[in-house]
Amino acid sequence: MLIYICKRILLMVPTLLGVMVITFTVTQFVPGGPVEKLIAEMEGVGEGGGEVGRGGSPLYRAASGLNAERIEKLNEFYGFDKPPLERFVNMMQRYFVFDFGSSYYYQRSVAELVISKLPVSMSLGLWSFLIVYGVCIPLGIAKAVRHGSTFDIFSSSVILVGYAIPGFVLGIALLVFFGGGSFWNIFPLRGIVSDNWGELSFGMKILDYLWHMVLPIISSAVGSLAVMTMLTKNSFLEEIGKQYVLTAKAKGLSEKKVLYKHIFRNAIIPIITGFPGYFLAAFFTGSLLIETIFSLDGMGLLAYEAVLSRDYPIVLGTLYFFTILGLVARLLSDISYVVVDPRIGFEKLD
Repeated sequence: MLIYICKRILLMVPTLLGVMVITFTVTQFVPGGPVEKLIAEMEGVGEGGGEVGRGGSPLYRAASGLNAERIEKLNEFYGFDKPPLERFVNMMQRYFVFDFGSSYYYQRSVAELVISKLPVSMSLGLWSFLIVYGVCIPLGIAKAVRHGSTFDIFSSSVILVGYAIPGFVLGIALLVFFGGGSFWNIFPLRGIVSDNWGELSFGMKILDYLWHMVLPIISSAVGSLAVMTMLTKNSFLEEIGKQYVLTAKAKGLSEKKVLYKHIFRNAIIPIITGFPGYFLAAFFTGSLLIETIFSLDGMGLLAYEAVLSRDYPIVLGTLYFFTILGLVARLLSDISYVVVDPRIGFEKLD
C-alpha cells in the first residue's frame, strides 16, 4: 500500500506541472492581458486623472497619454519585463510553498481572497453533499427493492424531471415563486445571512442562515440527486440478480438481512469510491450561476471575475491548489476501493 501511494504521489508532480505549463502558456497568448487592460482604462481616464480598479495602486493614476517609459513601468510592476520561462520558474517556486502572490484586480493576497470566499461555497457544497448522499442512497435502495412498482415509476419521473431542469433555471423559478416575485415572499432573495445577523441570538442566527440557504441548496443539489439516486438503484439491482443472493435466500435468510448484510456491502462500492472526490469538491468549488442568481459572493464568482479581468494570480493560483486537491481525491478514491472491497489489491490498480 505504501509503495502504491508513493508511486501515485510521484506521478502527481508531472501531472501538476503539465497542467500549469499548459495554462501558463495559454495565458501568454490570450489577448487583452492585465497590462493592456490597464492601459486602456488609464487612457480612458483623461486629463483629470483618477483611480482605476479596486486596489487604489499608485500605478492606477494616469494622465493623458502613455509613453514607452510608463508602459515599461507597468510591465515591471506586473512582472512582465522578465522572459516567460523565468516568470514560470519563479511562479512555481512560490507555488511550491503555497505563496500565490497578490491579485492584480483586488490588490489583496490570493490566499486571503480565497479564504474570504470559501464560507459561501462551502455552505453550498457541504449541504448539497449531505443532502445528495443522505437522500439518494436510501431512495435508490428503496427503488431497487421496489423495482417496477408505482413508487419506483413515480419517483423516477420526479427525479428525472428535476434532472432535466438546469439548476440556474430552477433557481430563477424558485425566486419567482418563493422569493417575493409574482407569488409568495417566503425566502430571502440574496446573501447567506440577514443584514442584522450580528444582532441575533445564537439560535436565531442558525435559523436565519438556514432560511437563506434553502433555495440555493435546492437549486444546486437537484441535478446530483437524480444521478446519485439512479446510480444507487442500478448498482443494487445488479447485485440483487446475482447468484449469491439467491443462495442466501435459499438458506432461509430474511430479505432485510440479505439486503443489508450481503447486497449492501457489494452494491455500495461504486457510490463510496466517489465519496472522496465529491466531498472535496463540495468544500472548495463554487457554482457561478447559482451564486450570481442568489447574490452569493463565493468561489464561482471569484473565478469568473478573475478570468474576465485577466487576474492571472487568482487564475493560476486557484488552478494549482484545486489541481492538487483533484489529484489527492483520485488517490483517496483508489484507496477507498481497497478499503471497501478487500478483493481488490493495490497491484491491480497500477
